[in-house]
Amino acid sequence: MPRSVNSVASRAKRKKILKQAKGYFGRRKNVWTVAKNAVEKGLVYAYRDRRNKKRNFRALWIVRINAACKEHGLSYSEFMDKAKKKNITLNRKVLADLAMNNQNAFEAIVKAVK
Repeated sequence: MPRSVNSVASRAKRKKILKQAKGYFGRRKNVWTVAKNAVEKGLVYAYRDRRNKKRNFRALWIVRINAACKEHGLSYSEFMDKAKKKNITLNRKVLADLAMNNQNAFEAIVKAVK
């Protein structure tokens, strides 16, 4: 009896990987073994960087809040400490947005904190 091989599924698996490799340079886009490695590595980077993006944005917000606080004679750490003690529970994303786009509102928060 001849060996039964599921070539339909094998072909589909390869097509799926090669479709994900679309846009890659050189053999990475059309040679199965090279494309498979490139796509796997790309997915690893994507997973890692979804987490790093959160870190980078938090750092950006902190820099923006610190710069706005310096204009009012406070450091970032002093501002956050006093805000916590006054029960101002705005997160860093909102504070950074206010500092960039609505200086009057941020100034009011700084006055409330002081």
